[in-house]
Amino acid sequence: MSISNTSYKKLAFVSSSRDEARAAMDELVRAYAQCPIEEADAIIALGGDGLMLETLHKTIEKPTPVFGMNCGSVGFLMNEFAIDGLHERLERAETGQICPLRMTGKSMDGQEFNALAINEVSLLRQTHQSAKIRVSVDGKIRLNELVADGILVATPAGSTAYNLSAHGPVIPLNAAVLAMTPISAFRPRRWRGALLPRSAQVRFEVCEAQKRPVSAVADNREVRNVAFVDVRESRSIALTMLFDEGKALDERILNEQFNV
Repeated sequence: MSISNTSYKKLAFVSSSRDEARAAMDELVRAYAQCPIEEADAIIALGGDGLMLETLHKTIEKPTPVFGMNCGSVGFLMNEFAIDGLHERLERAETGQICPLRMTGKSMDGQEFNALAINEVSLLRQTHQSAKIRVSVDGKIRLNELVADGILVATPAGSTAYNLSAHGPVIPLNAAVLAMTPISAFRPRRWRGALLPRSAQVRFEVCEAQKRPVSAVADNREVRNVAFVDVRESRSIALTMLFDEGKALDERILNEQFNV
């Protein structure tokens, strides 16, 4: 995490569909003017964490720094909302960069898929029956059969989201690791997951896929009836979030570990 030392003069504003967020956007556009996203120095996202992820996804082809302001419910990735002093806040802002996960694989009907995830890639059972999944890391089988509701791989930025709810570890943003966390594991019952180097190549193979169908989800993109899924960090893409000085994401993640 570092101070941006960048002048953000041209701003583009986006908002969620909530009335509160739309009203906030109207006020900010009146105060600072709206710039087309493709010409903006920074994007101001007004909403919750869902909007932040959506905005980052939309700018992957041309990454533009995103400064979120909370007009939603959770807002872990967002800054406090305020109309005044926006340019000054941006000039003093601290940056946090995220490399997303790339999910590739093939469905049971032979269709290939490819998607990016900023938070996590999750495999989830589609029916009342538990999923059976073989887990390999860097070409070596590590679990021949995981029986569970599912399993996920999370980035450090995503470690406080679904991963934390599934009792996975909270990871500092600058840690060069990914979290692999089972979801309601039945067998092996005592396995709590693993920390993997960010260079790891993960493969999930669905066992008994016809009887026990599994879906794969990269953030909010779902593919159903998958045969296998590969997950790796996409190092060629770097997404930038901006945070108020002293309230950067790495500090929030550290605080989360002492939130009891």
